Amino acid sequence: MFDLIVIVRVPDPADAEPVADALRRMRPLCLAEDGCVAWEAYRSDADPLRFVLVERWASRAHWEAHGEGAAIQEVYLPEILPRVEREVHPSTPLSSAPDTTGTPTTERAPR
Repeated sequence: MFDLIVIVRVPDPADAEPVADALRRMRPLCLAEDGCVAWEAYRSDADPLRFVLVERWASRAHWEAHGEGAAIQEVYLPEILPRVEREVHPSTPLSSAPDTTGTPTTERAPR
């Protein structure tokens, strides 16, 4: 699996609704792509100018091919990217990541 978190900030409040609308339209396009396991966009309740995209792809190759799909080419690049600042984070769920604290994952660290 290849998981990705994208944090999007809309600097101009006038662009927030067009970005939200475009993200809504992207979802079915992404989910129809080969290798898309899950794709969801969230809007912050605390900051309506901030969005988080949570993506799960069968492999990194599937995600890379996503760049040529309709969601990216027809919606994301022309309608979203010019209006936002973003952080892209390939990520690993903590439930899948090795414990780096030195504490065995099956034991609790003392309090």
